[in-house]
Amino acid sequence: MDFSLLLAEKTDIILNQWVAAVLKDRKIESAEDLPYTAIQNDLPDVLKAMVTVLSMSQGNDIQSIVTASWHHGILRAKQGFDQAEITHEYHLLRVVIFNTLEPALLQGTASEIIRSMRLIDAVIDEAIAQCVNSYIEERLQELKQLHSSLTLHNQQLNRLVIANQDHISQLAHDLKHPLSSIIGYSDLFLRQQRKKPEVKDNYTNLEHIERVLRNGRQLLRLINDVLEISRFDAGQIKLNPALINVRELINNVCEMLQPLADEKKLKLVVDYDSIPKKIVTDEFQLQQIMINLVSNGIRYTDSGTISIQCHLLDNNQWAIAVSDTGIGMTPENQTRIFDPYFRANSSNRSYLPDSTGLGLAIVSRLVKLLQGKIDLVSEVGVGSTFTVTMPLELE
Repeated sequence: MDFSLLLAEKTDIILNQWVAAVLKDRKIESAEDLPYTAIQNDLPDVLKAMVTVLSMSQGNDIQSIVTASWHHGILRAKQGFDQAEITHEYHLLRVVIFNTLEPALLQGTASEIIRSMRLIDAVIDEAIAQCVNSYIEERLQELKQLHSSLTLHNQQLNRLVIANQDHISQLAHDLKHPLSSIIGYSDLFLRQQRKKPEVKDNYTNLEHIERVLRNGRQLLRLINDVLEISRFDAGQIKLNPALINVRELINNVCEMLQPLADEKKLKLVVDYDSIPKKIVTDEFQLQQIMINLVSNGIRYTDSGTISIQCHLLDNNQWAIAVSDTGIGMTPENQTRIFDPYFRANSSNRSYLPDSTGLGLAIVSRLVKLLQGKIDLVSEVGVGSTFTVTMPLELE
């Protein structure tokens, strides 16, 4: 009995049942939003190659299986499948084929049944191997491109740093550290994938991805701060004075930063009694000042409160003060705290790793832009108070 003819006749039935099984199976989540043709992929060619292998009258065409399953793996990589999903969909294909051919197989002789089952298993095993190999190869190419791109960006950033400004060594260190981590973990992914294809520990991979994201966010924050400084120094910040609601602005800042305070169990306290009712200034720049001052207070305070107070002064001026119960600063550090890239530390505690040393430098520039001034009162172990004095109406 030539089961290749039967398989050729049942190809469409097998494909339909297999696609339905893939869509129904919860272990293949990547297929949920794909159309029928995208799931079917190169499986018709795999089945066609299987027909030739089973045929008694034709030569065994192993190369056609290799080609079809190789293309299948490349497309699955582009569709976002993982290795476990690919191997599971071939498991479903094996089940569907045997269920479909079972009535006919049982009518054959024992030797015919054994031969057919062995050939079908061999074809599917070869298809899985080739499909996974091409999947890994495609993933390796993607990671190599990412690795090359990150390396190139790292080199470009280094050249920019060398060509620009003071504090080169500190800025270069801050830029290179997160980038080096990103590149390092990308390289780790490459080395892992070069090993024999296996289902990897997803939890470990998630930890690696989280490290990449954490360092990427730190790099983005640093670059944004550098750009803000550069825009100010180049005179590119344009003011948009308008009558603003200071109470609402402070509420927005507190709502934005409340999760950070909650993580450290800090209280955000606002004195609304003395808030001036009529202020004309640039709302966005004032909000940036407040965000930087309050987040800075949270960063360097382990327990206690961050308080915000407003005062109406003489000579058409007003002041807003942000106080914390944090580590405080020595007189030496206070003289340099508004310098770019300077980060204060104490004898028993160095600066925090997520600090860029640019937040207060940005604040001092924005305060100057809003025609104001900023003063600092601080004591080690007690806390710090930053007071910003500005005109009631920006000229």
